[in-house]
Amino acid sequence: MNQTIQPLAANAPLVDMQGLRVTFTGGAKPVQAVNGVSLQLHRGEVLALIGESGSGKSVTLRALLRLHSGRHTQTEGRIVVAGQDVVQMSQAALSQYRGAVASMIFQEPLLALDPVYTLEQQITESIRRHEPVSFGQARARALELFEQVRIPSPERRLQSYPHELSGGMRQRAMIALALACRPQLLLADEPTTALDATVQIQILLLLRELQQALGLGVIFVTHDIGAAVEVADRIAVMYAGRIVEEGPVRSLIREPRHPYTQALLTSRAHGAMPKGVRLATIPGAPPDLSEHIPGCSFAPRCAMVQAQCRGEQPPEFNLEGHHRVRCIDPSIKG
Repeated sequence: MNQTIQPLAANAPLVDMQGLRVTFTGGAKPVQAVNGVSLQLHRGEVLALIGESGSGKSVTLRALLRLHSGRHTQTEGRIVVAGQDVVQMSQAALSQYRGAVASMIFQEPLLALDPVYTLEQQITESIRRHEPVSFGQARARALELFEQVRIPSPERRLQSYPHELSGGMRQRAMIALALACRPQLLLADEPTTALDATVQIQILLLLRELQQALGLGVIFVTHDIGAAVEVADRIAVMYAGRIVEEGPVRSLIREPRHPYTQALLTSRAHGAMPKGVRLATIPGAPPDLSEHIPGCSFAPRCAMVQAQCRGEQPPEFNLEGHHRVRCIDPSIKG
């Protein structure tokens, strides 16, 4: 059944996700990739999801667009975006929702963009799929988008194929395509991973500038805590399919409460670090998500583990300043 977009109440979240569980069933054993994730995002806000590979960040992001194969994926929980129930959407409703309400910037644009069509063809087709405009009007908007994302010689670049652009220019074109249908929610999956440091900074600053100018809600997946601090209002830390800590950037960085968050922060290089000092590391490896984990999933790697941690899932505590943490003892400080 097709759904119409309902206007949001003034204080209603743009994204309201409650108890999301995503299980992949195509292998020998089911894999619980996301296990009870709840989060909210308001219009004009940027939320960064951070954590090691395999923690469930990208799976959570893709669930917001229902991109996982229905045949080998079980999705439970509630996902409401701009007043629409994404989990219950028909395929026709999903087709309209993707691009016009929520859009994604993928990690590798060379794989996300179609290699046999020019960028002009891809962007104008997307616009005309969602809006009753002429080709000329769609092309004018595509040109305006290229100027907005600061692609030099935009007229000429519109005629290019994806492989003819550099990595940084391809990512800017990917951002332009994601914004083509004026979405309310922008999802960014490691958008700077394949770029060199200088271009990474340019793309991050561009994303933040566009987000503020257009009033977008953004969920940004990254391994880079520095990138999260640069663009986000809030950070959610994921481990083994769960959010273990979430809070405003300043609060979470200055006073992390979960041992995993503390370990992530101490295992990164920073400018004040003396030359030759060995980086701290987190011992062990993330758990096998096809196996049942009776207690805290981080317990085998935690320097502050207690006997209670191994026997039961830790509760979630709401701390001051919209800061929440899932730990047996949220008062722990490393």
